[in-house]
Amino acid sequence: MPEINLKELDPIIEKHKEKMGNLIPILHEVQEKVGYLPLKVQEYVSEKLTVPLSKIYGVVSFYSFFSINPKGDHTIGVCMGTACYVKGAEDILDNIQAELDCDVGETSEDGRFTITITRCLGTCSIAPVIMIDDKVYGHVTTSQVPEILAEY
Repeated sequence: MPEINLKELDPIIEKHKEKMGNLIPILHEVQEKVGYLPLKVQEYVSEKLTVPLSKIYGVVSFYSFFSINPKGDHTIGVCMGTACYVKGAEDILDNIQAELDCDVGETSEDGRFTITITRCLGTCSIAPVIMIDDKVYGHVTTSQVPEILAEY
């Protein structure tokens, strides 16, 4: 990961500094710029806004769209809704984790993939389903996992 120049975050913070409810918009824009919200970025925002670090960490850890770890080039979402789970999604997740040698919420060592779990994607008729970025794969089997990952 390249070094983060914290001073580049100042325009984002200044733009929202005087607004009510500014923390989430600031964190959102900072994450868009940096890619994630590591502790040193949270500390910087805390200092600039004079908001306790515990409050910032509480917001970052509560909302699923914030990440304290770098994201991969591609995000794999494995649906664990009822239909997908019943049709073998857990085995597919296990297979993906084994193929990439990383766990849910982590990014593969090569930086290509981040694994997440999703709840129902609304595609129950083609369960089990995984989604990579914006592409949905239905009727997925464990034997298809290496082939699907190879597309990326």
